[in-house]
Amino acid sequence: MIHARDIFSIQTEADFERQALKVFKFQFENNSVYRSFCDLLYIHPSTVSKVEDIPFLPIQFFKSHEVISSQQSVQETFTSSGTTGSITSKHLVTDCSVYEESYINAFKHFYGPIEDYVILALLPNYLEREGSSLIYMVDDLIKRSKQPDSGFYLNQYEQLKTKINQLEAKGQKTLLIGVTFALLTLIETYQFQLQHTTIMETGGMKGMRKELIREELHQVLTKGFGVDCIHSEYGMTELLSQAYSKGNGIFKCPSWMKVITRDPEDALSIQKKGKTGGLNIIDLANFNSCSFIATQDLGKVHPNGCFEVVGRFDASDIRGCNLMAL
Repeated sequence: MIHARDIFSIQTEADFERQALKVFKFQFENNSVYRSFCDLLYIHPSTVSKVEDIPFLPIQFFKSHEVISSQQSVQETFTSSGTTGSITSKHLVTDCSVYEESYINAFKHFYGPIEDYVILALLPNYLEREGSSLIYMVDDLIKRSKQPDSGFYLNQYEQLKTKINQLEAKGQKTLLIGVTFALLTLIETYQFQLQHTTIMETGGMKGMRKELIREELHQVLTKGFGVDCIHSEYGMTELLSQAYSKGNGIFKCPSWMKVITRDPEDALSIQKKGKTGGLNIIDLANFNSCSFIATQDLGKVHPNGCFEVVGRFDASDIRGCNLMAL
């Protein structure tokens, strides 16, 4: 019998491979959308002996179908942000405790105990809508920090500046997690020289201001906050795990998550490490939905398993995914 929580004891590549193959079999048998997708490719668990053989479901299925592997009732529906009238992704979550365990364990692994930090969140556009998985996570981390100074800021830039400076003066370890355009707005008004504060950007420029390439953006942010580097969080509505970068846009995954690339011209071909391609993500925390997702991000995976994101596919660029009319 397989249990969702088995994934959190993964320590080695062999452990990961074993769990991934078990999760694939479970989802093949319990997720009707994923099963239909595998059937169209003539792929069955009996023919899958390694991770690279597992089919990756195009992420657009989260917009058009209910991607679910559980008979339990849905506890939360996470939705993506979208422009007015656009179809948003829906991630139906039947067990929020798996999501909580995923982000708590990952945070602890990369940053240490949550109680050591004051968490300041500058996430205006996420706060202003329902169904954000990022808000769910950050709200819970704020509560778990047990720090009275932790909290959300909508557009209160002056109060936020004052709070950051007070915490700096006390030498308090602080994490400022913010959407990109809001962090830029903050440093256009105020300048900082921070020694005890980690700045973490979560992306988010679409439609708000001119897009900057990451190097340029991080240069502006490091200067404005007076820090050595900018951290980043890589997550999305369709995932229940996050990868983190402590600088240079190089992301590391927790042990139950892995990224590989597919050929941009052939969506079903897996590439060797080091080549730029479409990012395929294995997120075993998606136990009750689908753990094998072909995203619309372009990137490359380094020999040590770390990855970077270099851009996005146009909808018109996703070739080989004409299995969408399921």
